[in-house]
Amino acid sequence: MPKDHITDLKADFWKNMKNVRAGLLAADGERPVPMSPNADPEENAIWFITAKGSAADRAAKSGGEASFYVADPKSHLYANIFGTLTISDDEEKLDEIWSVVAGAWFKNGREDDSVRLVKMTPKEGEVWVSNGGASFLYEIAKSQISDDTPDVGEHGRVVFS
Repeated sequence: MPKDHITDLKADFWKNMKNVRAGLLAADGERPVPMSPNADPEENAIWFITAKGSAADRAAKSGGEASFYVADPKSHLYANIFGTLTISDDEEKLDEIWSVVAGAWFKNGREDDSVRLVKMTPKEGEVWVSNGGASFLYEIAKSQISDDTPDVGEHGRVVFS
């Protein structure tokens, strides 16, 4: 695969991650749980707000490994991302990504003592970026009347750092 293809796929991953509202985060081999990601390509980071004592919190305290799984047809993104978790005390970042949705999980909202900011630093992953919409339907229909495999987007391994 040409190098520029992988560069484009990585850029498409970050661009499409901006629209992802939920995925599954598995920390240190524990069961995956739904989490809301906050993509930050400039820092090569995916930020999560979690609770004290959660699997993500425990793993982040030890720099543990994590996997984040995305299957989001609205953002045309499917991915398995692997990296490490760390705890962050960055109050500005927490304020930046805080939302009403995050607040719903904490009795005292943003000021709750159990609020934790966790940074996932992606190392590598497998990414699928689909064309979506009418293009997807066209490719499926075309494959039914030809011997062609549908071209529904890009796929490949991505190294983040």
